[in-house]
Amino acid sequence: MAALAVDPALKGLTLRVRAGPVRTALDHALTALPGPMHRIHPALSDEALFGGIDVTASLAAGRQVRSGGLAAGPAILLLPMAERVPPGLAARLAQLLDSGTGHRLILLDEGADAEECAPACLRERLAFATDLTALRHDETTGGLPAPADLDAARQLLPRVTAPPEAAATLTGLAVRFGIDSLRAPLLALRAARALAALNDRAAIGDDDLRRAAELVYAPRATCLPEAPPEPPDPPAPDDDRPDDEAADGQTEHLDRIPDEILVEAVRTCLPPELLNGLHRHPTRTATGSGAGARRKGNRRGRPLPARPGRPDGRARIDLLATLRAAAPWQTLRRRARPDGPHIHIHPADIRLKRCEDRSDRLLVFLVDASGSTAMTRLAEAKGAVELLLGQAYARRDHVALIAMRGTGAELLLPPTRSLVQARRRLTALPGGGGTPLASGLGESLSVARSARHHGLAPALVLLTDGKANIALDGTANRAQAAADTDRLASAILAADLPGLLIDISSRPAPATAPLARALGAHHLSLPHADAPRISRAVTAALAG
Repeated sequence: MAALAVDPALKGLTLRVRAGPVRTALDHALTALPGPMHRIHPALSDEALFGGIDVTASLAAGRQVRSGGLAAGPAILLLPMAERVPPGLAARLAQLLDSGTGHRLILLDEGADAEECAPACLRERLAFATDLTALRHDETTGGLPAPADLDAARQLLPRVTAPPEAAATLTGLAVRFGIDSLRAPLLALRAARALAALNDRAAIGDDDLRRAAELVYAPRATCLPEAPPEPPDPPAPDDDRPDDEAADGQTEHLDRIPDEILVEAVRTCLPPELLNGLHRHPTRTATGSGAGARRKGNRRGRPLPARPGRPDGRARIDLLATLRAAAPWQTLRRRARPDGPHIHIHPADIRLKRCEDRSDRLLVFLVDASGSTAMTRLAEAKGAVELLLGQAYARRDHVALIAMRGTGAELLLPPTRSLVQARRRLTALPGGGGTPLASGLGESLSVARSARHHGLAPALVLLTDGKANIALDGTANRAQAAADTDRLASAILAADLPGLLIDISSRPAPATAPLARALGAHHLSLPHADAPRISRAVTAALAG
């Protein structure tokens, strides 16, 4: 924080901290940073950030009134809940940081796990990042230097010089730790300058480079550097070389900090969980914006009643609703302002448009094709699914088909609207083998999550007798199979996946009702139903 107070070009820092005493102490410490500070929200509008025409003030004044946004002057932007920042706002904040207007950004990352984090485009531009989740309240000590010391460091900063090899050393160090962004060595060099200025030094020293590498590179490291090869034995010293030349070579060697010392300094600052994760192959996680069955906005879909509000550059004004709200007051307003405009509209009259859009539904059919159902109800289950496929085609729903048999589950048909493919795959579905219910639930959850990422609203239709006897690892172990099934059912319940469980055994099975409760799904026990009755029951249970 002291370096950030001296050099605004460091752009800011990312702090991972949850609500609590440490967060309270941190908020108090951040207020000591010099310069104006504004707390912003992940739903910040373009008008609040960049300014624009103030519609309400313009209507009240009868002339165009422009409002200045946060980008008008240098300031510190404090952003809580940074893990919830949408991509659009992240891009605009990154543009603001790149504009060189002196803005600094402090991200307060409150994510519950490692996958919930602030946008990478913002974290890359900020010099520092640290995790305070394991910090106790009694460990929150220290603070910024005195204001006079900060002013002296800011005045000294432009005169601080760097060694000629400092940039090359920091760049090579970034490569060894798998940092592929050139912003990292540039920020590390700036941090070293700021640290030197804080220590009242006109030149960057070894301690400044080491500390800057620890602060900037540790959060960005993606791999551990390999050990350097053993150097060959040095040749025998030349006794004929003058003593002063040998002394100059030793002095030059000692003046330059060894790279391995910098490597070890950064390595010691890496968090333990990062050290464990660096040995694994990095994976990319995809996130989507599917919002379920209903999505509210102001661009498309079924119109909803307009609501009062303030235009923010994203919502559209409902002109007719605004005029209807202002009409009863026109007589009084004309008397109060006889020289005003013909139609008097006040800010309280403005109404904003709202629309509701329904996302497409995906029906995930999970069919138990094991030996226990093949002997009894598999034919009727196939008939029910075929009828449901026809109804889904008429409603333009997507369908997916997963079969459970043998030692695992198989996705026979990925999400599609093709009725011909679905019927062909269903007709060719054989029966027999064990009941890998846990594997089927896991495959269904994976398909549902992928569908939500693509904006679909998934629903699960499970046809089974509930007699799980195959564990996730493919072994015939009823106890382990039951434990795996309960665990995946809890995961489906936590994912808020609506569903329906149809007991297709010849008699009501005792295991299906508890499974339906664990899934949070409707339960239908239809021991004597034919395919049309099963189809009608599914349609009624999943209606709407």
